[in-house]
Amino acid sequence: MDVVFARCAGLDVHKKTVVACVLIRTETETQQTIQTFATTTADLRRLSAWLATQGVTHVAMESTGSYWKPIFNLLEEDFTTWLVNPAHIKAVPGRKTDVKDSAWIAQLLQHGLLQPSFIPDRAQRELRELTRYRKSLIEERAREANRIQKVLEGANIKLGSVISDVLGVSGTRILHALARGETDPAQLAALADDRLRATADDLTRALDGLMASHQQFLLTAQLQHLTALDQQIATLDAEVERRLAPLAETQALIESHPGIGKRTAETVLSEIGATVEPFRSPEALAKWVGLAPGNHESAGKRLSGRTIPGNRSLRAALVEAGQAAGRTKATYVGAQYRRMARTKGAKRAAVIVAHTLVVDLWYMLHRQQPYVDLGVEYFGQRDHERVQRQAVKRLEALGYQVALKPAS
Repeated sequence: MDVVFARCAGLDVHKKTVVACVLIRTETETQQTIQTFATTTADLRRLSAWLATQGVTHVAMESTGSYWKPIFNLLEEDFTTWLVNPAHIKAVPGRKTDVKDSAWIAQLLQHGLLQPSFIPDRAQRELRELTRYRKSLIEERAREANRIQKVLEGANIKLGSVISDVLGVSGTRILHALARGETDPAQLAALADDRLRATADDLTRALDGLMASHQQFLLTAQLQHLTALDQQIATLDAEVERRLAPLAETQALIESHPGIGKRTAETVLSEIGATVEPFRSPEALAKWVGLAPGNHESAGKRLSGRTIPGNRSLRAALVEAGQAAGRTKATYVGAQYRRMARTKGAKRAAVIVAHTLVVDLWYMLHRQQPYVDLGVEYFGQRDHERVQRQAVKRLEALGYQVALKPAS
């Protein structure tokens, strides 16, 4: 088998140790050297210096949780460092044991049998950590809102039945009053904003409950936690916006697509970047995100079309954007969502629209041009003859004789 990289190394990464195997190919033989290092910064610097003395040019390691990050950070500037999907290594048959992990990775790398994963530069990785942490805080805020609703239900207070947003302006006033010990339904209802759709009588009946002292204590703690989460999310929003200021034009370009808002655009820029050069085609980007249809066929029969695993953060953001795009009226993606939802259901329709968003984003970033909508009538124009046959068939089923005449 041909040798692609004459001096390379494979790293078997663990929490406390990293095993490095260096392969050096000479004219007559391949020399192998294995050493074990700790994962502290000082030991990782020793690892980098040792690889440099061996003349190593390429280094490969498996993606193992977050343990690869400190090693990648120290090696990426001095070596061509590859982070490899463990599934690719396991797919190649060979001596895959705990003892020979690093040697096996080095051998696969030496013969060019590995493919590196897409790892953005350090600035984008930092931005990615910020947006992902913000997403976790937003999810925690939603969980805390559910806990507040659970406390209200336990106290026989049906505020969520008459107010669509319990944490809105009116709901927040009422919640703080309940936490302070206010129990009079009429006084609580008077705190609502005049623009609220619910009447004063509806609010009074909904707020007539049995709020115990322990529930007031829980509600106070939950409201304090909610306020702290809002402050943290606002701080992260400001930091993300500051880091993305140089990419304001690209962000505006991404936001030109129906269904994609500010936070989704920020997630796209943090996960993909401002360019799609690492992805050779829209299909490659969809596969990396995890929105490409699966391909499982045997004996001429398709067994499954389930989407493949990919970037979970970006996939979730785009599926959510697909649901938002499906609610738009006079757009192509809105028409596509409604068309797919009729036969495949709302959840599958959102995934299909999310795949469309990925393809559109690739072309928008590749061409550096804003989104151009095909129009809500696109499917009708494309399927003109099929729509015509269906319309005639439905009219004939109702007892009419149909004779079509082209309009002048």
